[in-house]
Amino acid sequence: MSKVYPLTGIRVLDLTRILAGPLCTQYLGDLGAEIIKIENPKGGDDTRAWGPPFLGTESAYYLGINRNKKSICLDIKTKEGFKILKDLIKKSDVVIDNFKPGFWNKIGLPDNWFNKNVKNVVRTSISGYGVKGPQGGLPGYDFLMQAESGLMKITGEVNGEPMKLGVAIVDIVTGLNAVISVLSGLLLNKKVKNKNILTEVNLYNSGIFLLANVASNTLVSNKDAERYANGHPNIVPYNLFKSKNGELAISVGNDNQFKVFTKLLKKPEWATDKRFTKNADRVKNRTLIEKMINKELCKKNRSYWYNLFLKNNIPSAIVRGVKEALHHPQTKDNDMTLNLDKENTKSLETLNSPIQINNQRGLSKPKYPPTLGEDTKKVLKNILNFNDGEIKKLISLNVIK
Repeated sequence: MSKVYPLTGIRVLDLTRILAGPLCTQYLGDLGAEIIKIENPKGGDDTRAWGPPFLGTESAYYLGINRNKKSICLDIKTKEGFKILKDLIKKSDVVIDNFKPGFWNKIGLPDNWFNKNVKNVVRTSISGYGVKGPQGGLPGYDFLMQAESGLMKITGEVNGEPMKLGVAIVDIVTGLNAVISVLSGLLLNKKVKNKNILTEVNLYNSGIFLLANVASNTLVSNKDAERYANGHPNIVPYNLFKSKNGELAISVGNDNQFKVFTKLLKKPEWATDKRFTKNADRVKNRTLIEKMINKELCKKNRSYWYNLFLKNNIPSAIVRGVKEALHHPQTKDNDMTLNLDKENTKSLETLNSPIQINNQRGLSKPKYPPTLGEDTKKVLKNILNFNDGEIKKLISLNVIK
């Protein structure tokens, strides 16, 4: 008997590329959905070529966000390809795309076509800015959204230039928002019969949403947000500090913790100093108290401080490089990396799903990311009942690959 997962039996037609969409559908695949990734015959998903590094002919970027999928290479601009697209939509539970708004109308599949030809399908569209507003309908990119949302302005050194985050955080969160949209649509479909569900997420909204407490501070105070580098606008000490041999991240979240912290630094008098007694006082005098803390921490190695803080429940962390973090025992014990194998292909070590269900992350037998058009014939045969002759003809017409 096959193992049952949360989305077993759900078929997702994936017309996305780059990061937000593929990350979303990889999540859905990890939850058991069948993912059919439609790619254009002229190279497919752009990220296949986004290297180095490469593993074989595929970039590490592509391989990291496209496991548990089937790739079908289809030219939907041809008459035959367009018909195949429509037939696959009719056989799917979810259709997800990240084209500019108006794409479906442009190709001849407006809302009324969906309402007439399919029932209980969840449609999720990922766009740059959404439909409304002065920038509605424009394409969007993570880097630009970090700039426009204000994220870049609050990131970086206090007196430095605005700085983007080290990962495409807006794309990633948009992908997660798309997952929530799909799952919500599937649940709603059980309550509203014979009606299609249309969900929409966009990069701009995700960027604004990521402002979180910074946005709340600004809306309440009507004061523009400042840049605090590694610090926190509302908590002190909460920053990166230098020890004798490296950096240490320290987060003292309340006044009781601060009292303990000062004792560990052998400076208990700080806790009764009116400039530092309450968190609000420390926020006003952050430059002074942080300078004083740094002076004490520089006297010993970071491992000494880390272990001391750990024993006394003071939140702290040693700053690691990415390679160090990926090979750390905590990462390994949490099964946050996995190896994917495929015949005649080099083994792929990649990130695992962060979601654990019944002591398991993702599928028991996860599938290696597909090569371009790897599953075209299988999908046409098994889902649309095409025969070998029909497939051969489509290949000769450059409809499929």
